[in-house]
Amino acid sequence: MTEPGAGGRRGGSAPSTKRRRTVRGAGEAARSAAEALAELISHRLEGVSAVCRSEDDGWVVDVDVLELARIPDTTSLLATYRVELDPAGELVQYRRIARFRRGAQDQ
Repeated sequence: MTEPGAGGRRGGSAPSTKRRRTVRGAGEAARSAAEALAELISHRLEGVSAVCRSEDDGWVVDVDVLELARIPDTTSLLATYRVELDPAGELVQYRRIARFRRGAQDQ
């Protein structure tokens, strides 16, 4: 009798070719992170503020989003989300690491 999931397959679905390929460079990692985050949150993306390799050859990407639009625009609230990707560019986790007013100076 064969155990469920034997042979490296889960739920009877074919292995994804997307999971086998690796992200080629910081630009592709930034796009993958932004797309993955956009699917999960309902805020408008403003841009990517940082991209770096993680210790496991994945990627860590900081994405800035508009959380609350205000008038004037300099008082709008933005947030930075840290998105972690595996080497194939799949989302591992994300979390909000900062929230700030658009017009605020960096500290």
